[in-house]
Amino acid sequence: MAGLLSDYEARCALGEIRADTAQRVVASRLDQLAAKIDTMPKSGGFLARLRKPAEPPKGLYIHGDVGRGKTMLMDLFHAHTTFAPKRRVHFHAFMQDVHGRLHTARKSRVQDAIGPVAKAIAAEARLLCLDEMQITDIADAMIVGRLFEGLLAAGTVIVTTSNLAPPDLYRDGLNRQLFLPFIKLITTRFDVIALESDTDYRLGRVKAHETFLTPISPETGALLQDLWQRLTDTERGDPVEISVMGRKLHVPQAAHACARFTFADLCEKPLGPPDYLALAHNFRTVFVERIPALGPERRNEARRFVLLIDTLYDARVRFVATSAQAPDAIYPSGDHAFEFGRTVSRLKEMQSAAWWGKKIAET
Repeated sequence: MAGLLSDYEARCALGEIRADTAQRVVASRLDQLAAKIDTMPKSGGFLARLRKPAEPPKGLYIHGDVGRGKTMLMDLFHAHTTFAPKRRVHFHAFMQDVHGRLHTARKSRVQDAIGPVAKAIAAEARLLCLDEMQITDIADAMIVGRLFEGLLAAGTVIVTTSNLAPPDLYRDGLNRQLFLPFIKLITTRFDVIALESDTDYRLGRVKAHETFLTPISPETGALLQDLWQRLTDTERGDPVEISVMGRKLHVPQAAHACARFTFADLCEKPLGPPDYLALAHNFRTVFVERIPALGPERRNEARRFVLLIDTLYDARVRFVATSAQAPDAIYPSGDHAFEFGRTVSRLKEMQSAAWWGKKIAET
């Protein structure tokens, strides 16, 4: 099989990807890492047990602005690396899995659950690709350092993408001083590389559908209802409940793989990543009505909205909404407002013809 860099250049030649010097630099680094990983001895064999364990190569921390191609390059890397076992997962989903494992381990009265959980994950994935690292939750911030230390000690190679340079992770977070050792771990145990492209490729794919409707009015409400009926063949869906870690998430309306909520249903209640993951796993299209303008006093609602969009985006769920403001004016200031740029970019891409796959009228 051709290497990652050869594949990238072939796709550029075919016009599938626009040639980008910054992307090529990162593709070359990933290609080099893939070659190193694929020559590592497989664990568990007789000869491997006789040898002194080889030092695994450093992982990569790839950061850059939204829409620059980080996820695309990491997915190429994951596809071209033959080393196994390997795992590619969104960072939010990964941390939710970790919290679930910690909860199970603590029920068996393990004093320090992080070590055993890290070893179990390392046994399942000697190569771990984490997309969109972002730390906004203190529960994640307080465990991620020791978790990564355990994974690296067990020989797992980690490649991660982020919109933030390491020093900007968990910026303004509660008890951030306790998080600083993790930043040092990233800068010393990973090769940190910036993807410094000037182009946001998501915007180049946008041909706006009327799927993000502004402002909130009877007219936009009627347009959303029309889209709902065209996708579901019904005026109103049935209420359903989906299971989330032993409890129930109420869906006010559901029909034909579509779910319909208000903003208050999803972002003004104490919901989090497991709820949004369950939503993404169960529905192909999510409708959200009446997204308000959000100020600094509504930072918790803004944070939940960011998590919701991240989760739907990673699962390629289609999104329809009515909103008081256009995406770039929903949350202009407040805690973590600087991170909202990714959400704006994603909301715009989620209106594109490429995202929807085909015209709504043909769905």
